[in-house]
Amino acid sequence: MGSMVLVAGGLALFIGLTILVVSLATSGGRRGGVSRGLHAISEVYAAGGTTAAPQDDGFSNRVVAPMSGRVTRIGRQLTPGGTLNRLRRWLNYAGNPPFWTVDRIFSLKGLSLLGLGVIGALAGLVLNGLVGAILGGLAGSVVGYYVPDLIIYQMGYNRQEMIRQSMPDVLDILTVSVEAGLGFDAALAQVARYGRGPLVGEFARSLQEMQIGLSRVEAMRALAPRTRVTELRTFCSVVVQASELGVPIATVLREQAKEMRVRRRQRAEEIAQKIPVKILFPLIFCLFPSLFIVVIGPGVINIINGLSLI
Repeated sequence: MGSMVLVAGGLALFIGLTILVVSLATSGGRRGGVSRGLHAISEVYAAGGTTAAPQDDGFSNRVVAPMSGRVTRIGRQLTPGGTLNRLRRWLNYAGNPPFWTVDRIFSLKGLSLLGLGVIGALAGLVLNGLVGAILGGLAGSVVGYYVPDLIIYQMGYNRQEMIRQSMPDVLDILTVSVEAGLGFDAALAQVARYGRGPLVGEFARSLQEMQIGLSRVEAMRALAPRTRVTELRTFCSVVVQASELGVPIATVLREQAKEMRVRRRQRAEEIAQKIPVKILFPLIFCLFPSLFIVVIGPGVINIINGLSLI
């Protein structure tokens, strides 16, 4: 009976923490970093130069915000300094999602550390007593601490792969637009207006940075650290060099588009060459045992029956 009460208490605590996380994720929709600045600029343009007055969040400000501050301090104190820079870099790779700011990640770290730690301790207590509770609590806390990092890393990896796959097509559109007579900035505007995907979003962000005062060279240099894709970094450096040296941008884009198509074909061939190696282990450990049982099994049974008759 006592074990059931502990399990029920742990589940209730986990549900409460989940509700708190949802409240943090949906309250206010505040953005962080460059994303917040660009969003504010777009709102000013849309409103004709006026900004809306801040609104009181009521229950969120009175109850959720203080609790969030405490949990955020727990996550921040347990995070090394180098991890913070790496986390910000991966947030850039993930496109700075609106509800995934650094403070909210620290909040999620603290919440998941406490929640999974309590659940692990309760599960260990039910299974193996006090020692199991200690081990389960430690394991749950470690897993809960790293779960937000894994989510951000996966989001960043997926987004960078989408950028890599869309590079040749977007560069083809840029090349056609420039060769049709548009300037590079106007071609970027066309891609940002009619295109879709994370690469188009990065180009749109660079275009907005150029519209608020940055030069093309500065915007392209700022784009390179926001991606892990080698092809996009190379493209940014080539555009910077072409702008500084006065090389015709249409020629540069044509050569870059051709190189991107070659790299995409080579990457597809590389993936195809890896398939036989990847399929080897499922073939050995899954297909061959079943095949041996079907083919050799009846013969083994007949041999055993023959030997038993002797």
